[in-house]
Amino acid sequence: MVSHSPSDQNYASNNTQADTRSEKEKAIDDWLPISSSRNAKWWYSAFHNVTAMVGAGVLGLPYAMAELGWGPGVAVLIISWVVTLYTLWQMVEMHEMVPGKRFDRYHELGQHAFGEKLGLYIVVPQQLIVEVGVNIIYMVTGGTSLKKFHDVVCSSCKDIKLTYFIMIFASAHFVLSHLPNFNSISGVSLAAAVMSLSYSTIAWAASVHKGVVKDVDYGYKAKSTAGKVLNFFSALGDVAFAYAGHNVVLEIQATIPSTPEKPSKGPMWRGVIVAYIIVALCYFPVSLIGYWMFGNSVDDNILITLEKPAWLIAMANLFVVVHVIGSYQIYAMPVFDMIETVLVKKMHFKPSRALRFITRNIYVALTMFIGITFPFFGGLLSFFGGFAFAPTTYFLPCIMWLAIKKPRKYSLSWWTNWICIVLGVLLMILAPIGGLRQIIIKAKTYKFYS
Repeated sequence: MVSHSPSDQNYASNNTQADTRSEKEKAIDDWLPISSSRNAKWWYSAFHNVTAMVGAGVLGLPYAMAELGWGPGVAVLIISWVVTLYTLWQMVEMHEMVPGKRFDRYHELGQHAFGEKLGLYIVVPQQLIVEVGVNIIYMVTGGTSLKKFHDVVCSSCKDIKLTYFIMIFASAHFVLSHLPNFNSISGVSLAAAVMSLSYSTIAWAASVHKGVVKDVDYGYKAKSTAGKVLNFFSALGDVAFAYAGHNVVLEIQATIPSTPEKPSKGPMWRGVIVAYIIVALCYFPVSLIGYWMFGNSVDDNILITLEKPAWLIAMANLFVVVHVIGSYQIYAMPVFDMIETVLVKKMHFKPSRALRFITRNIYVALTMFIGITFPFFGGLLSFFGGFAFAPTTYFLPCIMWLAIKKPRKYSLSWWTNWICIVLGVLLMILAPIGGLRQIIIKAKTYKFYS
């Protein structure tokens, strides 16, 4: 388990509280990926958040709309956007709520809210499920998009196994994973953010160009009531997966400089607002136009439904690959920080390049291996990811806010947080039920390493 004392991270320029860390502790904090570099600008926050939030899952949103239907689908999209923006604002506010301290990591805030040990046990497992789970999904997504690009560009070529494409995708991470901290991956993250906007635009613009399909049907795909209900639950999980950026938001804010006069929440919030506008520009047109044009005949990846023009679909898949490379790094960095913290602070390994080289390569290899073994991991994630995605994004920030800020009972803040908690708990219970059904359906026809 990882344990940082929040007091480890002090304002360098805050004279009201002396820095009590030893030289050794300072050296370790200056080496760890999250706390080593604090010179980020507000726009770093914008594109890091876009890269973290807009996953390739956006291409599956028209399919989620088909399972939800027009009314519930639009309502779920809007409510999710509003609720997650609110909970993200709470986390940005709580980053420096104690004068002289910065909660640089999600679990540090958890420890402050729930106690040193309990906070760790509540937050770390959930955060790890999300971050490692997303990394595995992105291994599969990157490999799948590379395969689609190859198949479109060279339709007459010999068929190559998905396994090999996942390995090709992983090879980029065996190199990029050795960038030391968040600021060093800002270039990769910027490219990824631009790509997410690009392929989202291609998806909805190509749908508009194709027009509404003949005999379009907006009814539910499933014919049985049970099928409709379970598909609905699964779609809720897909939408929840679309808003997973909260798991890295404090870690992103930790890279922004802060003084008592100019706290980091100002530039961070500016970046978050820009990011959320871009998220809306990606999510809403793709999901609504995609469903409007194709109805319930839409595939779980809208690029498959489009098929033509071939060059545009090939380009969109290549954009997905570049974006997913950046997203993988954004989610891997807090995991690297946890692993390196345990090794250096608990097991007393010497902070070195060799340590970083070995641990990060092992992590990339592990996510690659699981991705190759279970390429239907998307269903797996709505199953057990529902237990972690919904809490860390939808209601854990609200519980922390109630525990730390203690708003007056029945006040607007109190009601808002409790409504978010109820919605989040419902999502946490319902999404895994739909996810389990998806796994059972896909596992029936699945062959290992095909």
